[in-house]
Amino acid sequence: MSEHIEVKDVTPVKVHKPAGGMPKKRQSSRDQIYVRAVKGPIESFRRFFGFIFLALFAVIPWIQYDGHQAILLDFVDQRFTIFAMTLWPQDLTLLAYIFIVGAFALFFVTTFAGRVWCGFLCPQTTWVYMYIWCEEKIEGPRNKRIKLDERDMDFDKLWRKTAKHLAWLAIALLTALTFVGYFTPIGPLFTDFFTFNAGFWAVFSILFFTFCTYGNAGWMREIMCTHMCPYARFQSAMFDKDTFTVSYDFNRGETRGPRPRKLKHEDLAAKNLGDCIDCNLCVQVCPTGIDIRNGLQYECINCGACVDACNGVMEKMNYPKGLISFTSEERLSGGTTHIVRPKLIGYLVVLLVMIGLLVADIVTRVPLEVDLIRDRNSLYRENGRGNVENVYTLKILNKSQDTHTYTIAVEGLDSYNILGETIVTVGGGEVFSMPLSLETSPKNLSEAVTEISFHVTTTDAEGNVVEVNEPTKFLYK
Repeated sequence: MSEHIEVKDVTPVKVHKPAGGMPKKRQSSRDQIYVRAVKGPIESFRRFFGFIFLALFAVIPWIQYDGHQAILLDFVDQRFTIFAMTLWPQDLTLLAYIFIVGAFALFFVTTFAGRVWCGFLCPQTTWVYMYIWCEEKIEGPRNKRIKLDERDMDFDKLWRKTAKHLAWLAIALLTALTFVGYFTPIGPLFTDFFTFNAGFWAVFSILFFTFCTYGNAGWMREIMCTHMCPYARFQSAMFDKDTFTVSYDFNRGETRGPRPRKLKHEDLAAKNLGDCIDCNLCVQVCPTGIDIRNGLQYECINCGACVDACNGVMEKMNYPKGLISFTSEERLSGGTTHIVRPKLIGYLVVLLVMIGLLVADIVTRVPLEVDLIRDRNSLYRENGRGNVENVYTLKILNKSQDTHTYTIAVEGLDSYNILGETIVTVGGGEVFSMPLSLETSPKNLSEAVTEISFHVTTTDAEGNVVEVNEPTKFLYK
């Protein structure tokens, strides 16, 4: 064979582990990560969006709409209330569309900007940063927290540790109460819980989610992102050379090393130095404890903390910013990032199609469900009037939130009589069930099985006619 296969050097670079651990005192599979506080535009942007979504999470369950909780996912009664819309198990396709839209939106964003969901909007990240903020306010900045953990227990250490964990538990408890409030009326939930009148399952759920929040954000932290979250494992399937990720410019930064601040940027080449001063701040501010200078790693959540830290150092050294930045592999290789590309367009097309199907399903959704069950004890019977009679159980599900009056009729028979109510009133979100008999003269039946349908109609608040035809069979001999 005349063709030669190019050999690529894949020798791994040295991994820089985070400093500040306590391996001698901790029997753990990992060292304790002490996250250093950082300031910068990306951190401010992340905190702003974290505050917005945290506020939405806390406020939404308290919003009232038309006399009821606006968002209530009631699994006990098997109905989801979303403002003016009530979803039932029969609306499974609508829920499926919502989840599919969310999934493809995540795929699209990941292909374009990497794992920014994890770094900016993921609840795990938001709660971890809240817990770290409590640590900083009670135990002090990173260096003080390290020294506090290294020294023996005394009164100062005891009260600081106690206050920190009490703050963590308070946040976890409020989080659990709010979360459970999405599944049961939140007003009575708070009142009953703090007056010790809540039921067993409510208390169990609150305590369970309190424990989960306290454990995940307080103790497990980066383990949730690196070991338990599946997104970290399959995100690389959506990455390409044009994906924007937090990256270190190796060509510009190496060879790294300390240097006096008075050394000018244009004199670095003569000293065989790159822009990286090897201060390790990018490692200290990382919530997962990785060194971004070792290249793209699945543990990176694209929070951008290392970008702000490095830019701050570059500014103090009078070096150009951007040694660590949101950029693409293509750009770092000297090429041009292609924003519009087949993979991104493919995800966008599928996303738009699924949004269209979701909107169409909502627009065409009929707020009425009719179910018809035949009497299994007898296929038919002849009554004292000489007519043939079939017995059914009719169920009317009012999927709206308003009370409606329904009219029941039969199509497919020339002459018939309904033995039962033909006009019924059903409250909003209620199921009305009633037995009824349908009779007709044998002269009207030319076959043993006659295809018929029950026609249920009503008028909504806007004056529009809502109707459903439920097909069935009328049997005779």
